[in-house]
Amino acid sequence: MKRRNRIVSAMLAASMCGSLVGALPVSVFAEDAEPANVLQLGTYEVETFEGVDQVWTSIYENQIPGYSGEGFAYLTNATLTAYVEVEEEGMYQVDVRAAQILSEPGGSRQQTIAINDINYTYNMPYANEWTDMTFGVFRFKKGINKVELKPLYGYGAYDTMTISKAVLPELKGSAIPCDPKATPEAKSLLAYLNSVYGKHVLTGQQEIYGGGHGVQTSIRYDATADKCVDENGKEYTIVPGDYGEAGDGSKFPWHCVDENGQDYVYNTQNRVYGYNDYEQECRYLYETTGKYPAIRGFDLNCHNPGFAWEDGVADRMIDWATKRNGIVTISWHCTVPTSMADFEIDKDGNITKISNDWQKFTYSEKTDFSPANVMIEGTKENVFYNEAIKLAAAELQKLQDAGVPVLFRPLHEAEGNQGQKPGDGSGAWFWWAKEGAEVYNQLWKYLYDKLTNEYGLHNLIWEQNLYAWSDDSALWYTGDDYVDIVGFDKYNSQYNRHDGKTSGPNFDSESKIFWSQVGYVDNKKMVSMPENDCIPSVENMEVEQAYWLYFCTWYDGESGAPQFISGDAYQDVDNVKSVYNSDLCITLDELPADLYSNGGTVTPTEATDKPTEATDKPTDKPTEPDPTGITFGDVDESGVVDIMDVIAINKSLLGGLTLSNAGRANADVDTSGVVDTTDALNILKAVVKLVTLPVKGE
Repeated sequence: MKRRNRIVSAMLAASMCGSLVGALPVSVFAEDAEPANVLQLGTYEVETFEGVDQVWTSIYENQIPGYSGEGFAYLTNATLTAYVEVEEEGMYQVDVRAAQILSEPGGSRQQTIAINDINYTYNMPYANEWTDMTFGVFRFKKGINKVELKPLYGYGAYDTMTISKAVLPELKGSAIPCDPKATPEAKSLLAYLNSVYGKHVLTGQQEIYGGGHGVQTSIRYDATADKCVDENGKEYTIVPGDYGEAGDGSKFPWHCVDENGQDYVYNTQNRVYGYNDYEQECRYLYETTGKYPAIRGFDLNCHNPGFAWEDGVADRMIDWATKRNGIVTISWHCTVPTSMADFEIDKDGNITKISNDWQKFTYSEKTDFSPANVMIEGTKENVFYNEAIKLAAAELQKLQDAGVPVLFRPLHEAEGNQGQKPGDGSGAWFWWAKEGAEVYNQLWKYLYDKLTNEYGLHNLIWEQNLYAWSDDSALWYTGDDYVDIVGFDKYNSQYNRHDGKTSGPNFDSESKIFWSQVGYVDNKKMVSMPENDCIPSVENMEVEQAYWLYFCTWYDGESGAPQFISGDAYQDVDNVKSVYNSDLCITLDELPADLYSNGGTVTPTEATDKPTEATDKPTDKPTEPDPTGITFGDVDESGVVDIMDVIAINKSLLGGLTLSNAGRANADVDTSGVVDTTDALNILKAVVKLVTLPVKGE
């Protein structure tokens, strides 16, 4: 997929400019001066860029034959700059013909490209011969754009650079579950998600898990009267048969409930009752925007060997789906012993030692728990993880019994930071990825097999996190047969931001990463944003065509921790209101009534029928034959108007091809009576759906 896109981009560049390599050299300009010589879209010799102090023909003793032009540029200690003018704001692709010989074979070296002073990184693979590579797709403003190769890490050799209008594929995904035994509800949900993918973005919000957002009340237990009562004398219903015993031998009920069903739990330290406000984030969104999110995020962290406790998460998920018609997504911060010495089993695999202290467990990579051993029957890791799966399966079974499908996102954020070598796991921050991509993929398949085949759970839509540090990030993708959705977790308020600021909300749509992931899965799976800090703006998502399946903002932290949804460091209230009330984004009230009961057949609803700027443009109309018999744009008379017609018209203008009479009539798309470069440009615009042919009077 990625290779085909690069070829199409190169053809686009050549056909739009009708130029040979290096046709428009770049002059050297003062930093604050108006550029005297500006490039159009096309392919150019990098050694002509501003900042090049010498033209290289070898890298010291290392010959790299086959360069074009007089030589090449070697990025060492000076920034190389070009200025490119485009007719409209939008997405443009930057490809290079390059070599990189300083890393080891199979390794990479980080390169930095800046578009209008915003830095983006690319991990250039080892290449000892000239190789076509792509930096990716970037947003250009209308007018003149500055493109720089920066020597932040440097030492890449550049022969040519091609800048072209990006031809982004129509988003497809798939409505067919990877689990062939998926429940009717799971099929229905996946079909709905696929029906809105590429047209709309679902809103989402993660709730806090565990003991977060604790609220202490004045409710106490009156043992004499066997009542739970608060300071105002209000009584609360005691849950029958749910009594505990304090250290002094006194009895107390663990739970009491008010008239609204709110459950209050006994605190043994201060002997009052309290609750966890799991509604805090969703309530804030409703009070702020008048809307609830379509998707609500939960976590299974509390159900863990050694210190499992009941936090009511399954009941809250069932209520969200069945009573409020919302969509459920689940992450799983599965913890393991920090030291396996704290966990022992006998020869029959029975657990003989396990700590009940949660502080002796971790989900970080800082543990001697070996992911590879999970797949070896009888090892301590195998026994522990099987027990963890058993506990998680019990909660997931409750959802399946209630007819609730879930977007299931286990083993998330696997790659972490890019490792020292492709897929080696050295950049991982979770235990499940620390031994590399190969072991991680085995672990994913092991979990898939246990939950689907052993526990018979078929209400799961499997979602896997991927990153996009380089093409090597795709090594962490387990495969089409085990994954329904891939996703990227966006945290860029302070790091890797592309707006030139160092603090405050960052509305970046992360389009470069979005399209990288579309390429990893060959456009066969939907791409989501299952975690984020700042919510991307509608404008950025639409202009950059980064139509994430959904976003899901992380929860507000406790006592000084980041306030991801309500804090002004991560959100702008006006942007949140704009997103939740836009035509692009779908909220809870806009989900179809038959979300879980259509059996996989989707009937458009008011939400999915909403027009967007992209679908309303008359330029989306297909090119139609003229009543005179002319098929405008079909220069090569193939019956299809495509990029090959642009190439044919350019070849004819350069004398390399003679068009037939019908071909010339088809080529004259502006009906001027003359076939020229304007016709070639208009056909190209029609191919990417910017105009409808013919373009009379333009």
